[in-house]
Amino acid sequence: MNTMIRLGLAALILGSAAQASADDNIWLGVKAGTLGLGVEATWRPSSYLDFRVGANKFSYDDNGSEAGIDYDTELDLQSIYATANLRPPLSPFRFTAGVVSNGNELNLRSRDSSTFLIGGTTFTSAQVGQLQAKADFDSLAPYAGIGFDFRLFDTLGLNFDLGVLWQGAPRVALAATGPIASDPAFQSELAVELAELQNAVDDYDLYPVASLGFSFNF
Repeated sequence: MNTMIRLGLAALILGSAAQASADDNIWLGVKAGTLGLGVEATWRPSSYLDFRVGANKFSYDDNGSEAGIDYDTELDLQSIYATANLRPPLSPFRFTAGVVSNGNELNLRSRDSSTFLIGGTTFTSAQVGQLQAKADFDSLAPYAGIGFDFRLFDTLGLNFDLGVLWQGAPRVALAATGPIASDPAFQSELAVELAELQNAVDDYDLYPVASLGFSFNF
């Protein structure tokens, strides 16, 4: 699902929530956290239960070394979620469970270098060109966590969330742009490099979620 479809779906969901009657106890809010910057709508049919939908997006650039290659990296965060939240009576604490439409991706592009050690062989930059890698995840991912909701005069809200997104083992692809890219001997060494890169990002299957949000009663 591409970005425009995701954001369009989120807009429809939030728009529908905004048109509900005030008797439905609708809250709208904004949040920031490890899934990016987001918007959220909450429907509270009772004091101990609410349902939430929202969308997050953010891109984070960095650089570092993976499997012996220096990369420029971009973590592209995109997600739409729906959760159910259960709380004890008269408590700000809640349990949260839900599902996330997950578009998170990790993109890597090798930095300029005169040579690259790929597998067990050294190649020149003229041969390799640029190494480009991409890791993506399951398109649907379960989420579980806890949260705290604080209300002021039933009008303003402050929200904290802590949880885990089970986004599955990352699927990693690695390719070169240079003239040697399709050479069988090079492809054999590239497969070794891909295995090392896969091992380096395997821990991303469990993604920690933490966020702070502000909301208001619509």
